[in-house]
Amino acid sequence: MHDIRKIRETPEAFDAGLKRRGAEALSARLLALDAERRALETRAQEIQAERNAAAKEIGARKSKGEDAEDLIEQVSKSKDAQAAAEAEAKAKGDELNTLLATIPNIPDADVPDGKDEHDNIEVRKWGVPAAFDFTPKDHVELGEALGQMDFERAAKMSGARFVLLTGQLARLERALAAFMLDVHTLENGYTEVNPPALVKDTALFGTGQLPKFADDLFHTVDDYWLIPTAEVPLTNIAADETVAESALPARFTAKTWCFRSEAGSAGKDTRGMIRQHQFTKVEMVSMVKPEESDAELERMTECAEGILQRLDLPYRTVALCTGDMGFGAAKTYDIEVWLPGQNTYREISSCSNCRDFQARRMNARFKRADGKKPEFVHTLNGSGLAVGRCLVAVLENYQNADGSITIPKALLPYMAGQEVIRPDA
Repeated sequence: MHDIRKIRETPEAFDAGLKRRGAEALSARLLALDAERRALETRAQEIQAERNAAAKEIGARKSKGEDAEDLIEQVSKSKDAQAAAEAEAKAKGDELNTLLATIPNIPDADVPDGKDEHDNIEVRKWGVPAAFDFTPKDHVELGEALGQMDFERAAKMSGARFVLLTGQLARLERALAAFMLDVHTLENGYTEVNPPALVKDTALFGTGQLPKFADDLFHTVDDYWLIPTAEVPLTNIAADETVAESALPARFTAKTWCFRSEAGSAGKDTRGMIRQHQFTKVEMVSMVKPEESDAELERMTECAEGILQRLDLPYRTVALCTGDMGFGAAKTYDIEVWLPGQNTYREISSCSNCRDFQARRMNARFKRADGKKPEFVHTLNGSGLAVGRCLVAVLENYQNADGSITIPKALLPYMAGQEVIRPDA
């Protein structure tokens, strides 16, 4: 959510930021609504002041035994006029807030301009893709040949974009999630959380999924929403809270199922586990002081990259352009892992600095030790990592010519000593 006071101060900069995101200039419309609202509020206050003066005059007349019926009638009418002005002011305020709620965050100055993923800028690469002496297979061929990745049975139960993992592949996915959580909690300073997977409208409004992206979500008949990412419950830990400066930075991590309808993605990534309705993800969320959020984004991205480094999975990190960033982000890095079966890099993590955009929507504040007025925290979120996509990367990068999968060394303690996954007997 944007601060209308800041828009009043720098409307040209606000419109310029929207233009960079391919959105229309809105400052004139917003400021017109704001001006009408404030004028109506002022009028309501003036009517109140006039009525207060009239009430004093009524008392003065009555004390002198004079007639005050004209003023009494005036006071009665003014109550209706004030109520009408206040109602109109509220309506204009609601209209203003509704419009503000649909406007994306303004990109940071150093975010590259562009229309889509083709305009993203590579920041760095790590690792060298393996040179296979055979033609590498993709994860679907590998998983189905192992007899432990079943899309047909999942489709019978649930339809398209679901998978049934069994045996050692199910264990490997669990191992990946446990490994990520251990690194983030024991070494990276995150507090593990087991949050709800069902949330209310207000939680999704706070992180920016509602009202604009309702079609991307699953909604229950009793008015709950399935979380699309643990970012939603983790960030909402700070909703309607004012914490002490000493409580920041606050860092949380969670492994959850995530649910997305994938509206508008028909025909895109329909094969395999890349884009599913239900998937497992380890999420990182930070709440920090405004002056610390730039450094926190770099730190969070390094935490996500560290998981891939320990798994020895080649990746590249890209800075998203203005046309490819998420609704609430001011700056985003995507980490893309190398998939030899597809001969390309694919997104496995997205780390974003939302600045105070989400905090304003959910009223998340902190109070500095100097006792000054509370300020909005800055919120950040990042995948640490998408577990299903990490499973895909391990299968494709650690495959052997006979279709078996070598377990990455970092995961051996989580696999009961098993070093290779072979086809079911």
